[in-house]
Amino acid sequence: MGRQTILNAMAETNIKEGQQGVDPAVESMDNAAFVVVSSRLLSEWKQKAQQTDEMHEKLLRTLADWDNARKRISKEKEEAIKHANTQILQSLLPIIDNFEIGIQSSQKASDINSVLTGVKMVLSQFLQILKEEGVEPIEAVGKPFDPHFHESLGFVETDEVEEGHVASQLRKGYMYKGRLLRAAAVYVAKKPTAPSKEEVSSESKEEAPAQDEKKASD
Repeated sequence: MGRQTILNAMAETNIKEGQQGVDPAVESMDNAAFVVVSSRLLSEWKQKAQQTDEMHEKLLRTLADWDNARKRISKEKEEAIKHANTQILQSLLPIIDNFEIGIQSSQKASDINSVLTGVKMVLSQFLQILKEEGVEPIEAVGKPFDPHFHESLGFVETDEVEEGHVASQLRKGYMYKGRLLRAAAVYVAKKPTAPSKEEVSSESKEEAPAQDEKKASD
């Protein structure tokens, strides 16, 4: 390799490393000294190149290990979900059995109360399974309206429930392990509107003839 070629390679390497070209002292060396210095630098370059290759290989192995770990975790997660779903489905099978038994019994039963009792038992069994899985109903009626857990369907004028509280519930809400699964659909209580003077006057006029008729009949 010629002297100028080596100098050009030195300059290119130094520039890449943030330095300025070739050291003038190196350029002005005689051939014997230049051979010694260039040999030493060449050895250092080879060592750096080897270290770079090793780091590159290590990085590739690390990336491969990370990708394999990611795939393994993803697969384990899928298997866990499948297994959990299988357990839930297995726990629901007895409910289907009881429904089928109830349907067969209802065709022969003459007492509707016995059929109703059977349906309530199946519902209780189903709710118990949900509870074991972490599903709990939201207690809504009589509680202060909370948009985080309640879905308002409108207002109801009433004195039986405090204003701003849930007066009635159309659809139950549920929590799953402390997180909202479904909001309760509710009607919110508000104070009854006081009748206007016109409404009071109209009611009085309607009541007067009725009272006169009662007196006449007496």
